[in-house]
Amino acid sequence: MSEEFLSQEEIDALLGGESETEKKEESKSDIAPFDFSEVEHIKKGGLPGLDMIFERWIKVFREDVRKISADIGMVSKDNMYISRFNAFMMKIPLPASFSIFNMRPLKENALLIIDSRLVFTIVSVLFGGPAKPFKVEGREFTKLETKIVYDFVEIILKTFEEVWESLYPVNIELVSVELNPSLAKIVSPNEKIIVVECSLDISGYEAPFFFIFPQGMFMPIKDIVFSQSPLTEDPVWKKNLTEKILKLELKLTLELLRKEFKVRDILSWDIGSEIVLDITKDDELSLYVENEKKFLAKLGKVDKRYAAMITKILENNSEGKNGREEDRRE
Repeated sequence: MSEEFLSQEEIDALLGGESETEKKEESKSDIAPFDFSEVEHIKKGGLPGLDMIFERWIKVFREDVRKISADIGMVSKDNMYISRFNAFMMKIPLPASFSIFNMRPLKENALLIIDSRLVFTIVSVLFGGPAKPFKVEGREFTKLETKIVYDFVEIILKTFEEVWESLYPVNIELVSVELNPSLAKIVSPNEKIIVVECSLDISGYEAPFFFIFPQGMFMPIKDIVFSQSPLTEDPVWKKNLTEKILKLELKLTLELLRKEFKVRDILSWDIGSEIVLDITKDDELSLYVENEKKFLAKLGKVDKRYAAMITKILENNSEGKNGREEDRRE
């Protein structure tokens, strides 16, 4: 009589157990696939170029925004991350201002969101109230509040364009200002966007506002946005230096004539002696800026006063150098 042995599968079936294969299949079914597209936060240093652009913009914007109210203090960039457009828009409390703008030659539109807390806080401070937003129950902005929004948006976009000028010149144009978020769709609801959260300190109260960029907007200039040092100059320093240079006073000299005289002729001069200049109104005269020959001009009169009309700009100062050499020879 041959002995019969039960297989492992038969033993498991009798004991109500599960085979190793079934356990593996069950364990596999419990593992949910991970969607990497749901990762929203930009890791530190992910967009160093864009981050540095905003740091420079804050310095320029801080000076100009104080024209709206002297109570405005610090401006800061709080966070930068990637989100789904629809998911982010659902978080914005209404009323709010949605300003659509473009940055030509970049193709896509961007969005600037002014939070109602910022507008209401500025209004409260302007009228002598505390630096905190007052409660609003589902109403739209008044004419005064809308005017503040437009002034605020204008300063933001103007200074933002100035910062880009030294890096990648763009022409920023305001397309529209919407109060209805459904009219401010710059991308499809599920498309990814870059969110830059900023805040404005108004007498101790921090009010938020946001920049929204389509994720693919900066791909044509990715070398700049992802660069560690995209800016080669400080726009604040450049602006201040330019203003100081433009206020400098320079000496302007119009040379009428150069003529040689003998010593005995000069010794014979007295009060009332006449020196014939031998020039006509059609002669081109040398115009010097701080002893540098820069222009040619013709002599004339404006309202009974002598004047000079510039007829030629000396390029590369070549003629000016010749003039100085002639001065030394004479």
